[in-house]
Amino acid sequence: MRRLSLVAMIAVAGLMIPASAQAADGVAGVDVSNWTGDIDWAKVRDAGGRFAFVQATEGVDYRNARFDAQYGGAAAVGLIRSAYHFAQPHETDGAAQADYFVDNGGAWISDGQTLPGVLDVEDNPYKDKNGKNTCYDLSPEDMVTWIRDFTTRYHQRTKRPAIIYTTTSWWKTCTGDSTKFGKNPLWLARWGAEPGELPSGWKKHTFWQSADKGPIVGGQDSFNGTESQLKSLANPPAEVTVSGAAKSRKLYTITLKNTGPHAVTDVRLAGRTFGGQKVVKAGPGCSFSGTAVRCVIPKVNPGHSIRVTIATKPSKARGTVGINVTVGSVKVSLKAR
Repeated sequence: MRRLSLVAMIAVAGLMIPASAQAADGVAGVDVSNWTGDIDWAKVRDAGGRFAFVQATEGVDYRNARFDAQYGGAAAVGLIRSAYHFAQPHETDGAAQADYFVDNGGAWISDGQTLPGVLDVEDNPYKDKNGKNTCYDLSPEDMVTWIRDFTTRYHQRTKRPAIIYTTTSWWKTCTGDSTKFGKNPLWLARWGAEPGELPSGWKKHTFWQSADKGPIVGGQDSFNGTESQLKSLANPPAEVTVSGAAKSRKLYTITLKNTGPHAVTDVRLAGRTFGGQKVVKAGPGCSFSGTAVRCVIPKVNPGHSIRVTIATKPSKARGTVGINVTVGSVKVSLKAR
């Protein structure tokens, strides 16, 4: 069985905003929380801000009282936004906190303005209250497990990889400098003129928090790329994995699996047999004549699969038989002897 990827872009309309100001390391943005208070988001936009991180939750019992106003206000003026969760790894497992986050503002939506949610893991600020150390009294192995459980559940719920916010020093100390999360975008916290050394597992940062208080409002951040790339992170292409198998000389299956965050519609499959075979049955959504078959799949939802089965009249001739299938720009050849 051969696995290939089919990528189809889905355009999502968004609000028009003025040309963005470029920060020293990319596109300028801010991060805010309940402590930031009420925000004039139009001023943020006019000052050059193009995105905002807004705290949504902490642990499993805190939700930012200003979240709806801050998160909705950023979107209303055309900013790209993301929600973040402040981790409390000693309180519950990672999956439980991911669920609380998604259920209370951290869910990704396909509107062209929403980035994946953020897992904020950093020094324990409540040592005097909870009596835990910098790493919340978790070993590096247990911390890696906790982060894995959070990011895995978040991906299951949203089909997006969570952004991870951390510092290099904390990551080294509390995860043993784990290399297991390089597929998650990195939001690096390092206050100063340069991002500096990265945690292991990442070759580059996606976002950089260079100061806890910036010239616009809240924390000072930048996206490591262009505004177009930032929009692509908020609105990624659809992804369909195409795989197939020759079950016998007269039966073939093609599986279309939506591995991306968008529903995919009007997926078209075309196939032609070789080796003297004729198609006698095909479905779902297929028509056929002689050696040719055509199928139209109306919709494949994220995380779902559609299997097309094609039956042929076996050839009396010896040798290799099979079917060549095309799905978009992807070509698969299924052969049987």
